[in-house]
Amino acid sequence: MEKIDPNELPITAWLPTTVKEAKKRGWDELDVVLITGDAYVDHPAFGAAVMGRIFESLGLKVAIIAQPNWRDDLRDFKKFGKPKYFFGVTSGNMDSMVNKYTAGKRLRSNDAYTPGGSPDFRPDYATTTYTQILKSLYPDTPVIIGGIEASLRRVTHYDFWEDRLMPNILTTSGADLLIYGMGEQPIRDVVKYLLRGTPFSSLTTIPQTAFLQSADAELPKNKQWDTFELTSHEECLADKKAYSKNFMHVEVESNKQFAKRLIQRVDDKFLVINPPYQTMTEKEIDASFDLPYTRLPHPKYKDRGQIAAFEMIKFSINTHRGCFGGCSFCTISAHQGKMIANRSKKSIMKELDHVVKMPDFKGYISDIGGPSANMYGMKGIDQDTCDKCAAPSCIFPQICKNLDTNPQKMTELYKEISAHKGVKKAFVSSGLRYDLMFDPRSTHPKEDERYVEQLITHHVSGRLKVAPEHTEDEVLKLMRKPSFEFFHKFKQRFEEVSRKKGIKQEIIPYFISSHPGCTPEDMAKLAAKTKALGYKLEQVQDFTPTPMTVATEIYYSGYHPYTLKPVKTAISLDDKTKQRTFFFWYKPENKNFIKNYLSKAKMFDTMKDLFG
Repeated sequence: MEKIDPNELPITAWLPTTVKEAKKRGWDELDVVLITGDAYVDHPAFGAAVMGRIFESLGLKVAIIAQPNWRDDLRDFKKFGKPKYFFGVTSGNMDSMVNKYTAGKRLRSNDAYTPGGSPDFRPDYATTTYTQILKSLYPDTPVIIGGIEASLRRVTHYDFWEDRLMPNILTTSGADLLIYGMGEQPIRDVVKYLLRGTPFSSLTTIPQTAFLQSADAELPKNKQWDTFELTSHEECLADKKAYSKNFMHVEVESNKQFAKRLIQRVDDKFLVINPPYQTMTEKEIDASFDLPYTRLPHPKYKDRGQIAAFEMIKFSINTHRGCFGGCSFCTISAHQGKMIANRSKKSIMKELDHVVKMPDFKGYISDIGGPSANMYGMKGIDQDTCDKCAAPSCIFPQICKNLDTNPQKMTELYKEISAHKGVKKAFVSSGLRYDLMFDPRSTHPKEDERYVEQLITHHVSGRLKVAPEHTEDEVLKLMRKPSFEFFHKFKQRFEEVSRKKGIKQEIIPYFISSHPGCTPEDMAKLAAKTKALGYKLEQVQDFTPTPMTVATEIYYSGYHPYTLKPVKTAISLDDKTKQRTFFFWYKPENKNFIKNYLSKAKMFDTMKDLFG
């Protein structure tokens, strides 16, 4: 199969990043300028590239300013001048604070989205920083913000790094419009109206957008939308319980197919959050992935080192978006949506054809997956029932009877990818929900077993990562995660199939400490149970509060948003360290502390399990 030589691609294969590159396309002025906190990688996994290619497909002249210097004379922000329509701003593929800081609030030593990994190319609160600069330079040019940082900070939210409640990011940044969630649908409508001559200030009824307006102004009319008023930002500051309840309304509306418009008073203005679009159709999501990406970083980075985030996904295939798991600590459903948006097999195989032609491809697909790898093709049996549902999870506390969890489409897709003449092996590295594989009420047990055997036999690269997150039922309930018994079942089946096929491979489980509701005693039980399974844990992390998750609201307020009952949480560094220590019971330096703690707690059986 003939390989693609990136050195033979003209610079115009990428979207322009300099005036010189724009002129090579014959452009003297631009319609849109995009600014991102990530390096420019022209790949469908990078949001700025997706938006840029959409603008290009709609006939707009677009350029990308990647990782501009915000500390000098701001020449990066000035180089293209003022675009005809607007600036688009994103912090990149991650919230900039999650990207830059650890759970202990220490600066990370590497940035996976920067060539060479330097952590110095992205400001704190990048979306706000970039937008404030643009509004100071070009006060009359609209700025649209999007991406995960804008999306999850679209309403009053707790910021872990400032340790305080912050208002919506429109207020802090000064942006004119916010697009939340995956932005293809709203941005196409924004462009459609602008090309018709609609003033930017009139773009107030586009779904999945948010904006600020005077508190005295009348709300834009839309007969199809009901409106719900959230507790004001000022009241949230004064009352943690009111703030916690506020979040429940935000999450409920985010999970609906036909949601209410949300408004919230902030000082003398109203934040207006229009309802989201319905889940992308197969045709819509295919159109996004089928755009003419080079799938490569811009050539200007060739002497600056690898971009780790790109290296991780460059030989992977994303099959779908969305996640109906609804985990309390996860932002995926809040950003990508609860319903699954599936790509067609044709689109997936077209991308695979491109991947196998890449110059350094050796025949191994690193991942066939999505937010949760084994949700491809799954949806509600009766869509009308789903349209009326506001539950945050389709599989917790048990799998919904209206959810079609038949994995047959995935099994067939895996087989077709594996059979491609350019593929030696195709792995599944994304997270897996093993509770979907072992549902005791399943109506398709044979298909479930075929999927499990296909996965374990053909798609594990030696070590399969799964995330039970905890072992104790009360903690798992707060996490909206299944019983640890499902992990037992999966591990047992994994070992049976591996042994039968003569394959040496293992499961690597991930766990979280200091999650709201978790105590040191829970961590001690986790240590004993994982030791009994033969593990000395390595893949572990402390809970990090990130905007717009149930767990973060509990962490800040002390109350569960749905019940308003108090929940104890490890807040201090000492309490967090104490919980984390139990992960590493096997290290000699931790033995005395753990023994003393268990003795005081009268957990002598657990002590015996750990130390004999």
